[in-house]
Formats: sequence, C-alpha cells, structure tokens
Amino acid sequence: MAVSYEPLNPNTDVTTTRTLLHEVIPLTGTIVSGTYGGDAVALGSEGNIKDYSHGMFQSVYDYPYLSSSANHIFDVTLGFDESSALSSSANTQNAKKIAIYNQFSQVLLGYNQTSSNVEIFESDLDITDDNRQMKECLFIPFSRLLSKDQIKKGTFTIELGTGAFAGAGLPFLERIKLQDLSASVDGSGIGTAVGGEYGVLYDTTGSISSSNSASHGVVFYQAGIVVLSASVFNQAATGPDVFGLATFASGTCTQTGSTAGTGPARNPDEAWKLSAISGTCNAIRHRLYNISYNNSTEINSTIYFCRMPVNKFNYSSNPTYTSGSKIVIKNEQSDLPVTYVTTIGLYSSNNELLATAKLSEPLKKDPTNEITLRVRLDY
Repeated sequence: MAVSYEPLNPNTDVTTTRTLLHEVIPLTGTIVSGTYGGDAVALGSEGNIKDYSHGMFQSVYDYPYLSSSANHIFDVTLGFDESSALSSSANTQNAKKIAIYNQFSQVLLGYNQTSSNVEIFESDLDITDDNRQMKECLFIPFSRLLSKDQIKKGTFTIELGTGAFAGAGLPFLERIKLQDLSASVDGSGIGTAVGGEYGVLYDTTGSISSSNSASHGVVFYQAGIVVLSASVFNQAATGPDVFGLATFASGTCTQTGSTAGTGPARNPDEAWKLSAISGTCNAIRHRLYNISYNNSTEINSTIYFCRMPVNKFNYSSNPTYTSGSKIVIKNEQSDLPVTYVTTIGLYSSNNELLATAKLSEPLKKDPTNEITLRVRLDY
C-alpha cells in the first residue's frame, strides 16, 4: 500500500493523444463465391454463405458459417425506392425490397424535410439536387470485425464482372473497377449525411468532373456500408444482359459458366423485379471479382508524466526493506538509500488505487537522480 503520493498537475503532467491504426483488407472473389463449393455446388449452397428464412439478405463468412472458426465478413442485399419504375405489386418480394431500401436510406440519409419521405440515394456529393439519383441499389454492409471504426478514405475499391462468362473457371469478359477517387486525390471530395461521411465511387477508367458521369455508387466510411446503383451492371459493351443464361434465374444456378443453371436469362432490371433477393444476391456474389480497402482503428490515449524528484521515493514500503530499523541494502550507515522502481500506481483524489503500470525492468532510484516515467492509458 502506498504511503507517499505525488500529485499530478493536470496542466503540465497530463496530456491526451489520438492515434489511427490501419489494416489492409483484401477480399477476393474466391472467398465471396466458390471457395467452399466450386463448380459442383449451386450458388447459394456454399458452406460459407448463410441464407435466412426471411429471405431479405445473405451473410458471407470466411469459413463455413457453422464452424466455430468462421468470421462474418459482410452482408449483401438489394432494394428499390417505392417511386422507382421497377416497383410493382406484381414483383417478387416487392414490399421487402422497398423496406430494405427505406431502412438503409433512413439510417444513412434520413428524411426529406419537405416531403417527409426518405431521401433518395445519389451518386454525387449533393443528396438534395436530385441529379444522380439511385432508386435501385445493391447494399453491402461490412462487418465491424473488418471495417473497425471506419473505412479509410481514399482506399476503397471494388471490381465487378459486367461482361458475359468467358467459360467455366475463367474471368468475365468485362469488368468495372470502382474507387472513391475524389477522397484519394486531395481529401476534399467527401460528403456528409446522417450516416456520417461518404465518398463517391467512380469508374477508374473515367475522370472526376462536376458532371459525375462515371460515378456508380457511394461508400459510407463510418457506417462501413457500400451502396451501388443497379445500373453499374449495364456498363458492359455487350449490353445490359451481362449476366448470361440463368445467372439471375429464380431457380438453382451453378457456377460452371454461361450454359449452366435453369430458368430464364434476366437483365439487371428484370432481376431486381422478378428474382428473389437471395437469387439475385447469388448472381451478384459470383461477379464480385475483388474488394479491397484499409480500415481505421482510433486509439485515444491519456498520458501521465509521473515524476519522482530527488528527495522522494528513495525508500520502500516493503517490510523486507528494513530489519531492526536498519535499511537492509545499506552496507555502511553513510551510504545513500537505494530503491528500485518496479510499479507505478495511479490514485484518485481519495487515494483509491485506479490503475497500475509495471515496468519492464526495475529502475534504480536514489537521492542523486530524478526519474520521470510516461504512463499511457489507451481506450
């Protein structure tokens, strides 16, 4: 128990810092689709893909989700606004697709103050101008396990297959790569909404301009959610029917190429309307060629400079320090007292122990030296 205390001056002995740690997160298409199935397993039947009875989204894991080692990577789902031209009561899961869109819009954008309706997603930095509305969207919320506190601005890229199948086990004939370029150029191309900061996802083959002609979605950094326009799948030179035979079919589809599966071929608009959410998510997962970003972890620290003046902390409260009123470690009466600092205790104003810090090795302390130790509390 401490018997001597050294007060800390909050102006000179205490300071705070903030540190950002970053990790590179690469998600290849083999993890998203095919790792635990291969060509012999139907899309949606892979061990690392979890479907739910409500049928409103899919969850992707890095291992078979029934394994204790499995980690949740992200979810994938889709929807459209009720004002979309695709919305119709005759559609498959029409109400659920509208509900999904509304939920993400409420969380990320909030409500329109004039109409009391949810805001419409837009692929630009101004959600109030209605110039680049995205009424039909693909949503990819990433797990906090990977995105941590936020996605680092200017690092997000997603590459999608948009052309026809080249054949079993081969890449797509055409791909589009999207990146939050405006954030990576000078950091100024960042918008702010209810759900936090967001950046526009541009086609890297295009250019950044005021017209945003090459933008196809947005990434919300703090929320860790990517919103893509369904029109991104219409960019292939082969036309809007870029998914090949049966890839967007409502029935079971295998991964062996454009001739596999059952059901009609569907372009993106038809898939958003007529296919079940899980079926469309299966086809989209098969076209996720690569996703990469850096996450950010914010570490806040309070640093205490614990000072031991020359005339203090030269004795120990350890009962073995003295014997018969004599200091055990002194050979001669005239020798200076010597102690070895091993632990620092931080106490409240009522002398209640709040935290302790252990030194890696004892430090020698006597009346001829003064020691200042830096103690950092992270939170």
